[in-house]
Parts: sequence; structure tokens; C-alpha cells
Amino acid sequence: MSSTAIAGTPFSVLDRSRAREGRPPAEALRDTVALAREAEALGYHRFWVSEHHGVPGVAGSAPTVLAAAVAAATRTIRVGTGGVMLPNHRSLVVAEQFGVLESLFPGRIDMGLGRSVGFTDGVRRALGRGKEDAGDFAAQLGELLGWFAGTSPTGVRARPAEGLRVPPFVLAVGEGARIAARAGLPMVIGDLRGREKLLRGVDQYRSLFRPSPWASAPYVVVSGTVAVAGSEAEARRLLVPEAWAMAYSRTHGTFPPLAPAEEIEARPMSAKERGFYEASLAGHIAGTGEQVAHELETVLKETGADEVLVTTSGYDRTALLDSYRRLAALFAPDR
Repeated sequence: MSSTAIAGTPFSVLDRSRAREGRPPAEALRDTVALAREAEALGYHRFWVSEHHGVPGVAGSAPTVLAAAVAAATRTIRVGTGGVMLPNHRSLVVAEQFGVLESLFPGRIDMGLGRSVGFTDGVRRALGRGKEDAGDFAAQLGELLGWFAGTSPTGVRARPAEGLRVPPFVLAVGEGARIAARAGLPMVIGDLRGREKLLRGVDQYRSLFRPSPWASAPYVVVSGTVAVAGSEAEARRLLVPEAWAMAYSRTHGTFPPLAPAEEIEARPMSAKERGFYEASLAGHIAGTGEQVAHELETVLKETGADEVLVTTSGYDRTALLDSYRRLAALFAPDR
């Protein structure tokens, strides 16, 4: 498999509006909009934003609102959500929000949908939801798509959503691959570190896929962290802040803002923290352009993916943007 496989594959960005230690959340949101402009100029296919509630390290709590800001600041890149968590919302309201987005930015809006119900029990209580609500995801998905098709049994019409075509994507966590296949929808699946689990999900999705009005054939988007730098050490360093945040969340129960890499590397860690930290650093696609190209070719060959969604975060915004530029040079070398 040659690098032409990378050149023939759309690459997209999911930015989670990660807050940085000592800086206001508003800056993280502005950074997201600025990154979207850069991603468009570099030739990325989509730019998606996420939904998190009550998380100190994530400013993106209202994805459709943030998507509107991103779409207004760009001209051609597709804009969407990765994702709106359906169990947290009434499907009519979600349909209306995407209907407004599609009406304002026709032909550019994606509707990435997930089934998570909050990071902690407190957040779930505040949302009026419980873990069991995720079990209704398939029904919630069908109800949402019904608002666009005008088939709701309520007699209510979703305005301006009804009749519009906003491409839906299912974020495949747990049962998500099976749900996406049976609904006949494109699927987003990750992460790239758990390759065997990833391949099982992709195979299950393809084998169970039923064509629908939304998609005539399976469409697989693989998602994960990709870091490209001048050296392997520099690429790994870009991943340090996110790895520590993950380790901290596993040991302290809260997901913190990103800290500088040098501060983290000098920090004493307990054995448990160190274990989670090293595990969080391992397995990502990170290195020089040549190393990353080789890894991506392997992923594309193994999965047959139609698209790659990159989810890299970092405290050093200059290094993060450089990584996205170096990655773009692999799939769009002429830009």
C-alpha cells in the first residue's frame, strides 16, 4: 500500500475545546474557532466539536452553538458535532437546532450523534438523566431522524428541520456499531490504540449494515490521536498534557485543564498515577511525517476506512498547529 492511500482519504478534525491551566474557558472556545479556520486552509474535510458537561478541562458544553460560530468563521469546510449526546436532549430540540444550522449554512452541516449520559453521577443528576438512558439510543436516533423525514406520530412538525438533509453519523461506543449498521448510518469509531477492538467493531458494522435513505453503503470513519513533529520525542511531548489529564481523571475523578508538558514531566507521581499516565501515552500514532505516514497506511489497510477523524489535543497551541500542518502535508501535499 502506497502513500496514495493517504492522499485519497479525507482527513477531518474533532476539537474538544480543551481548557488550559491558568487560562479562561473563553480562550479555549476562541482557539477552537481559530483552529477551524486553519483546518479549512490546510484542506481538512470536516471540523467537528464535542459535548461535555461539568468538566473543568473542556469548555465545549454546547456543540450546536459552537458549531454555528465555527461555520460562521469558515467558508467551505464541513462543520458538525462529535457529537451531540442524544440521551441528554429531546429529539425535537436537536432536530430544530440542526435545522437552523443547515438553513444558515446549507450543504456544510454534519450531525454526529452519541449515546453518553455524563461523566459523573452529579452531572447525570443535573441533566435529569441516568446511565440507563443510553440504552434507548436506537429509539432516540429513530425519533430524531423522523423529525427530518416528517414521520413523527405526534402530528408536530420540526421547523425548519423537516425536509432538510443533514448527514447523520453515529459515534460507535459500546453497542454503537450495531446500532449504526441497523439504522443504515455512517459510523465513527475509535480509538486507534485498541486495534483489535476497532477491527471487530468495523467488521460487525459492515456485516450488519442495512442500506437506508441516509446511506446506501457502509461508511467508516476511524478516529484517534495523531501527532506529527520534527522528531519522535517532540511528537510524544505534544501528547503529555492530555495523557496526564487522563491519568488524573482516573485517579482523582475529575478531568482537569491541560498543564504544560515540562511541568508534568517534572511532577512526582504515585505508582498508580504513573501507570495510567504511561498507558495514556502509549499506542497513539505519533512521530515524524514518515513514521506517521507508515502507521496511517497500516490503519487504512487494516480497516478499509473511508475517512480519518483526528482528535489530538495539546497545551502548546503552536506545536499542535504544526502537527496539523505536517499531517496535512501527507494527505494534501500540494496545498
